[in-house]
Amino acid sequence: MSGKKAAATVLCLTGLAPFFAPAARSQQMSKDDRDSVLGMLENVSKDIRKYYYDPQLHGVDWEAEVAAAKSKIKNATSSSIALAQITAVLDTLNDSHTFFIPPRRTNRHDYGFRTAMIGDRCYVTQVRPGSDAEAKGVKPGDEVEVIEGLLPSRDLLPKLDYQLNALGPLSALRLGLRDPNGQGRVVTVAAKIIELNQVGNFSADVRNKIQALDYQKHLARIRSASLGDELLVAKLPHFFYPEQEVNGLIDKAREHQALIIDLRGNPGSAIETVKYLLGGIFEKDVKIGDRKGRKELKPEIAKSRGSKSFAGKLVVLVDSQSRSAAEIFARVVQLEKRGIVIGDRSAGSVKEAKFFTYKMGAQLVVFYAASITQSDLIMTDGKSLEHNCVTPDELNLPSAADLAAGRDPVLAYAAQRLGAKLTPEDAGKMFPYEWPKE
Repeated sequence: MSGKKAAATVLCLTGLAPFFAPAARSQQMSKDDRDSVLGMLENVSKDIRKYYYDPQLHGVDWEAEVAAAKSKIKNATSSSIALAQITAVLDTLNDSHTFFIPPRRTNRHDYGFRTAMIGDRCYVTQVRPGSDAEAKGVKPGDEVEVIEGLLPSRDLLPKLDYQLNALGPLSALRLGLRDPNGQGRVVTVAAKIIELNQVGNFSADVRNKIQALDYQKHLARIRSASLGDELLVAKLPHFFYPEQEVNGLIDKAREHQALIIDLRGNPGSAIETVKYLLGGIFEKDVKIGDRKGRKELKPEIAKSRGSKSFAGKLVVLVDSQSRSAAEIFARVVQLEKRGIVIGDRSAGSVKEAKFFTYKMGAQLVVFYAASITQSDLIMTDGKSLEHNCVTPDELNLPSAADLAAGRDPVLAYAAQRLGAKLTPEDAGKMFPYEWPKE
C-alpha cells in the first residue's frame, strides 16, 4: 500500500473526532483504564505482526504506527478516544477484514433508521416505527447529505457505522437531509438507549438469550417466492447456511425455469456456503480463485451437484452493501458467464479472516477481539475484489421516489428480464424489511 493511501485512510478516521467529543467531556480515563487499552493495543498489534497474511504489512511502518498510537493513548481524555487509536492503527493496512472489536458496552444505541449508499449518494432506506427518527419526520427516500458534519461516502459510511455502533455511540445524531422533492432540512434524532445485562435472574437471563438467538435465526433465514413455474426469487440475508439448507433451495429452484438470487444487503460470511450455492448452479466443478497468504494455500473449488444442479436462467442482484462472500458468488457467476448480475456496485470488501479473542483482568474479566486477514482471494481473471468491487452487468438503481413509495424497480426489472410479470410495487412487498428487536 502506498504512503498516500495510508494517509488518506488515517485522515478519514481523524475526521471522526467529533463523535468522541461528548465522551471526552463526560468521562475521564483512570490509569487502570489507560493501561488496559495499552495492553489491548500490544496484544492485537503483536498478532497482526505474527498472523497477517502479508508479512510485509503492505509496506506500512508498523512499529512507528503502534508507537504513535501508544503516545496518543497516553494523552487520551476518554476511553472512546483511546480505543479509537487501536482502530486507527489497524486501518493503516487499508484492509476491510482486519479490524478491532472493542469490549462489549453496557448499553446499545438504536438510532431508529437505516442508510445505504445508492450509486454515490447516501439515502435513508428504513425508519423504525415509533422511533424519534419517525417522530422527527425522517423518511425512506431522504438523501443524507451530512451526518454530524461529515459527508457520507462509500468509503466513509462503513467507518461511521462502526463508530456509531461499536466505538463511541452518541445519544443523538444531527443530520442534513434532502427529501425526494429537493427540500433540505436539518434534524437532530435522539437514539434509544437499551441497557444490557439488566437481568439478575439466571434462568430468565438464559431464556432471554435463547429468544434473542432464535429471533436472529429468523431474520437470517432464506426467504423465497414463486411467480408460477417461471421464476423463483430467493432472498439471502447472509452466507452462513448449512449444505442441506442450500440444497433445499436448489431443489426448489429446479421446479422453475429461472432463478433470481437477491444478495442486496448481504454482508457475506462463510466461503463454504458460497461453494454449496455455486455447486448447485453449475453442472461441473468450478474454480473460485487462488488464496494468497503467508504460506502456500489450496485454491477454492466449488464441487458441482451434477445432475441435481439448477440449469435454468439466473440473475444475481447486488448493491453497495453486498460484501465478501456475496461478492465472490456474484463475480464467479460473471466470470463463468453463468448468469447476469444486476444492481449497484458492490462494497469491494473481500478477504479471508480469522477472529482472535482476548481477555484481561482477574475478578472483572474484559473480553475484546480482532479480525485479522489470513488470505486474499485472487479470482480467475487474476484480480482481487478487495477495493475493486463487482460491477454489475446492468446498472439498475432505485430512485429516491422509489424508496419513499416502497417500490423495488430493480427486482421488478430482473423478473421482467426473465420473462415474468412483476410490478415495482409488488416487488417492494415481496420481502418486507424486518427490524431487529430492540
